[in-house]
Amino acid sequence: MSSAKSQDGNIRQKNKALILTAAKKEFVTYGFKGASIKRIAERANIPRTNIHYYYKNKIDLYQQLLNDILETWNQRFDTLTAEDNAKEALTAYIRAKVMYSKTDPDASRIFASEIIHGAPHLKPYLAKEFKEWVQGKTAVIQSWIDQGQINPVNPYHLLFLIWGASQHYADFNVQVLSAMDKQEMSNDDYEDVVTSLTSIILSGCGIK
Repeated sequence: MSSAKSQDGNIRQKNKALILTAAKKEFVTYGFKGASIKRIAERANIPRTNIHYYYKNKIDLYQQLLNDILETWNQRFDTLTAEDNAKEALTAYIRAKVMYSKTDPDASRIFASEIIHGAPHLKPYLAKEFKEWVQGKTAVIQSWIDQGQINPVNPYHLLFLIWGASQHYADFNVQVLSAMDKQEMSNDDYEDVVTSLTSIILSGCGIK
């Protein structure tokens, strides 16, 4: 019985992963309004009824996708405390954010599109969980300032700078490639991004 439940759980997990991967491609291509459950099913190569088995409708599927994106982004900074070393923590966070743009650029583009359109599906999250998360992180950054680990910069703008700079390589990738006269960015290019952004941001914080 336990083995059967485990197998059912694995099938469920696999199907949901297939659906979310297909949905990500659909939403980044057509946006929320233009996205189609029918096409998502075709992309995932599963019957349309399977999608409705796991998700009530397109809104439910889109909301789950946004939740997964935010959970992935936030987890690298979730355990941050005032006792952490500012240089090490910021260095790790900058690298993680740049690498998200490298490994999952569609996630960044979907989030950016949602925000640009007024965040109609994220307003409850932005009003509560997001605000609380940001307040917690800015408090940690302020503690680093109080300890003399970093210069007295505005904690909010430090976070915005890291987000904007790192996500630029996903959201504006076509522009970046054109400017750098490249067809695509290599692993070395992304390592250079990490090195450059880390140096610029840490220097601005007064960290050698």
